[in-house]
Amino acid sequence: MPALCLGLSMGLADASGAAGVQQHRDADSGLLSWSVQESGLSLQLIQMLPDYVAAVYSSRGLPPEVLESIAAYCVFGTIVTNTSDTRVSYRVADWRYLTPDGRQHHIKTKTEWLAEWQRMGVAYRWSILPDEQTFEPGDWSQGFTTIALPPDSVFTLLYSWSYEDNMHEGRIDGLRCAPANVSQE
Repeated sequence: MPALCLGLSMGLADASGAAGVQQHRDADSGLLSWSVQESGLSLQLIQMLPDYVAAVYSSRGLPPEVLESIAAYCVFGTIVTNTSDTRVSYRVADWRYLTPDGRQHHIKTKTEWLAEWQRMGVAYRWSILPDEQTFEPGDWSQGFTTIALPPDSVFTLLYSWSYEDNMHEGRIDGLRCAPANVSQE
């Protein structure tokens, strides 16, 4: 699978709100990423600027309707890796995010995006993290994870995966959507 150009190099690590979660700030862009190592699973979320996401889709010649549909979302480059010596599975449909008001929301899946784009007459299939996967040892996947929040919003991600025939749950507090624009400090 070709790698997404995430456009970030990792900077210094800071402790995040949840145990085991590392937060990184890119020294050049100031954008944040979060990574966690769980039982058999590594998960990394990288802020994507709205302009970068728009450029990815417009560079593929997709119509303005597609750009407008994803512009209402906070987007993270997401990398999921099996770090175990057995199979690991996940389903984005089982993942949720919590907003500061305590409400739980579902994450729009690749299948939902593809159906929406198909109604617009677009057959583009790349970029969004696959809905579900089962990984053999060492396998990995990447794609965009989309959260229906505006720039700079803070939320908690609740995610789950199957490892050694057991369901596991994880939580990353204090995730922040990318700002609307990169600060020119």
